[in-house]
Amino acid sequence: MTPPDPDDGYASGARPGPDRERGAAAGGDGDGLYFRQLLSGRDFAQGNQIARQMVNFSYAIGDRDRGEALLVDPAYAVGDLLDLLAADGMRCVGVLASHYHVDHVGGELMGFRVEGITKLLQRLDVPIHVQRDEMPWIERSTGVGSDQLVAHDSGDVVDVGSVEVELIHTPGHTPGSQCFLVRRRLVSGDTLFLEGCGRTDLPGSDPAAMYESLHTRLARVPDDAVLYPGHLYAPDPSATMGETRRTNYVFRLTTPQEWLAMFG
Repeated sequence: MTPPDPDDGYASGARPGPDRERGAAAGGDGDGLYFRQLLSGRDFAQGNQIARQMVNFSYAIGDRDRGEALLVDPAYAVGDLLDLLAADGMRCVGVLASHYHVDHVGGELMGFRVEGITKLLQRLDVPIHVQRDEMPWIERSTGVGSDQLVAHDSGDVVDVGSVEVELIHTPGHTPGSQCFLVRRRLVSGDTLFLEGCGRTDLPGSDPAAMYESLHTRLARVPDDAVLYPGHLYAPDPSATMGETRRTNYVFRLTTPQEWLAMFG
């Protein structure tokens, strides 16, 4: 069957060209941080046409010394992601879910079944960390019960070994969208891309909330922090926040009125 067109999906941004740059391999900051950016259809789920077209990024964030990692938005091929961790001498001890959409956490996508956290929980008994406002949406989209989800508020910190990951609530694309800040790296899900931002015309979306998330909630993220988005919707897989603020059109709309005229 023909997979769905990415334009019918959940994000809004430039489509990638054929010469997609590779995301980060296993890396860190020399202080025990384990960090990997993994592209669907290339680094995992290579045989999945939907994964190739949707160009999702999953991430692994962990403590090298402890051999423990959190998976961000594991979808399409959970086994592949766990195997990649194992090859690096790491094991999954939890999941960070950026939001409820099935290309990030699994479920039904336009008649196609996408693997995600339900499959992962069949293999591992680990916590799924979500923003409190996203709880009912994730329960409905994945079938995972509230007893298997850990509800968080903005500013909460999830520890993996000695590595601290701050959860930043960034509503707009969905009610409980969240970004993850770890040692000057911002993993942004579908809140912010290098070009554009997440759609605000889907169930649970709120254009005014998206403006506030981009211009207020993420304002304290320094310019030298590196943005790691939820999709490869630009030629590069990452960029500094300073560069993104200079080049991304969403930051040229500097008042709520201008924003709502385009996105409202």
